[in-house]
Amino acid sequence: MTSWAEFEKVEPEFAATVRERFGMYKHHVLGTLRADGSPRLSGLEVNFRFEEMWLGMMPGSLKARDLLRDPRFSIFANPGEGAELEHGDIRVSGRAVEVVDAEVKDRFAESAGAPVPFHLFRVELGEVSGFGVEGEEMVVRVWRWGAPVRTIRRGNDEAPARVEG
Repeated sequence: MTSWAEFEKVEPEFAATVRERFGMYKHHVLGTLRADGSPRLSGLEVNFRFEEMWLGMMPGSLKARDLLRDPRFSIFANPGEGAELEHGDIRVSGRAVEVVDAEVKDRFAESAGAPVPFHLFRVELGEVSGFGVEGEEMVVRVWRWGAPVRTIRRGNDEAPARVEG
């Protein structure tokens, strides 16, 4: 796993696309694991501040309790209206690390206008994926920690997908 800052350093173009895509809408979809292992989907705001990706949540919320028990998550950027892939889809997966340092939380709350009290989690990235359509092809870009971005192109036919990178 790695930080947002490190991801921006190693994949600046893809990171800019991801950040722009999350910035298009305020609310996104967070996937966590319940205590029994079943999935939970919740609405969530994503923040990029101080060279990090942050998740803030109400105290005692179910999604916060899920992450405190099991930090694995996946966030799907709000696709917007309609079924068109004009801006593509973005998904970020990794671990959410709770921040308990009062100075960091105060700095975040002041910068983001976050209501206090709150849970604050710093994102550690494991995988970032982007999906879109270019011409007649579906294009998937996948970055995993420690590896460069792979691009997978697939047409709407029987031909096998082409992998680049």
